[in-house]
Amino acid sequence: MRVTHWIRTHPLAAGAAALATIFAGLALASRLPRRNRAGSEPIPQDAPPVGETRLAKGAQRQCADHPGLSGLHLLEDGLDAFAARLLLIRQAERTLDLQYYIWHGDRTGTLLLEELHKAAERGVRIRLLLDDNGIAGLDRALGALDGHPRIEVRLFNPFRIRWPKAIGYLTDFPRLNRRMHNKSLTADCAATIVGGRNVGDEYYSAHDGALFADLDVLAIGPVVDEVTEDFERYWTCAAAFPAAQILHQIGRPQRRKLEKRASVVERDPSARAYVERVETLPLVDQLGDGTLPLHWAEVDMISDDPAKAWGGAKREGLLAGQLAKAIGEPQQQLGIISGYFVPGQQGVTEICELARQGVTVCILTNGYSASDVPLVHAGYAPWRRQLLEAGVHLWEIARRSEGHPSRKERRRGVRLGIGSNLAGSGTGRAAAYRGGASTLHAKTFTVDRDRLFIGSFNFDQRSIDLNTEMGFMIRSPELAAKVADSFEGTIPGHAWRVRLAADGAMEWEREGEVCAEEPGMGWRAHLLVAIGQRLPIAWLL
Repeated sequence: MRVTHWIRTHPLAAGAAALATIFAGLALASRLPRRNRAGSEPIPQDAPPVGETRLAKGAQRQCADHPGLSGLHLLEDGLDAFAARLLLIRQAERTLDLQYYIWHGDRTGTLLLEELHKAAERGVRIRLLLDDNGIAGLDRALGALDGHPRIEVRLFNPFRIRWPKAIGYLTDFPRLNRRMHNKSLTADCAATIVGGRNVGDEYYSAHDGALFADLDVLAIGPVVDEVTEDFERYWTCAAAFPAAQILHQIGRPQRRKLEKRASVVERDPSARAYVERVETLPLVDQLGDGTLPLHWAEVDMISDDPAKAWGGAKREGLLAGQLAKAIGEPQQQLGIISGYFVPGQQGVTEICELARQGVTVCILTNGYSASDVPLVHAGYAPWRRQLLEAGVHLWEIARRSEGHPSRKERRRGVRLGIGSNLAGSGTGRAAAYRGGASTLHAKTFTVDRDRLFIGSFNFDQRSIDLNTEMGFMIRSPELAAKVADSFEGTIPGHAWRVRLAADGAMEWEREGEVCAEEPGMGWRAHLLVAIGQRLPIAWLL
């Protein structure tokens, strides 16, 4: 009674008690249910046997002449990358396994969801594993798809409070700060697409004038088995919750709505480029026929142990260590292409040591004005001088100044689809910003023009310590040289070369133009970066 009376007569104490009650309520509402350990739906009995689908037979014909090697086809163009995914879904006869960090409810996201629905209707078993941080506005659509007898949706590291999701960070930040950044699509256990692209218009060159440079690879052969096994590892891990335990289940009417909306999107003039590319790209037909031109190479799939999502992965289960081992000691050349480059002191020390040993080190990342997460610049900018003084070649993507779509046009892609217009994780402002900018999103490493990594791993602290990642380590001089040559060919036309002037000051040069001040940074940007550099947030970037 005395405590109650004291609280009632002291306003600050009463306010603290109210906040504590609210926080306790939010913590209770954020608690995850006991995870349902039910297995996957069985593959339909009338589905073709393993190895008997058109995709599998085509892959077998081509692999027969290249024992032990995997066949690779680079997907550099955004429209091709979208069409390849959609056509692969259309060709599937038995199974489809998809794993993504972000899935927007815009034009491309809507079209791909409806294509999955159509595949399920014809009897394909579909498993869709999505990180719950990147599906804003899709709860109803995913709940409806999960209700289909041939579609299973699981959410990785889910938020219990569905809106606004950010509330979850207040009560469960250590868990929710760890995300699944992996990206893969595998059809009939015969062909897979792995790389840096999520699902959303900006990842597939949706907007005229945008350069959202990214890279995926379509693969057949032994590495597909590795991707399939890794998907199973994530699908069954403790962080992957059946959507039915998190989302409201919505039935057939919502699936009809998805079908109708996809039809509207497909007819819209702004989606014409996608539709035409799907109609004209022969890639998947050639894959099924066994006639697709491929690069053949030894390929290893490397990935994080999914236990990283709750801080339970052992050091040998982390991708960063596996990647360092696979890269080895560069002797002549190291090329790093990373949209987010936050190396930290250890990374900078190792890179500078290589440069001093005579290894040509080239790094391409986003300039401030081109980044979709400007605060990341605060984790990158302090290391530039040290890198340049060691002889590292440093390039920063430049933002284009012309041809940007209006805000109305940027948001039109979301309104056409089934997602939300709200600015949230995976949609909204960040996506719109990317849609109007020249933004680098690829994550690629080349070593001695002999080895090449393509995947989801950024050279930043989140990829190293927090998010789960995956990718291919490819031993192919032909492909490695192709990407390495971009530093001399394609990149100079789209990026500023950062260098030290005669007086020791940094300057930016591009096609004969030299700037003493960092391009695209006004006083507000300088203030933001200066504040960010003084905050202990590098581990979050």
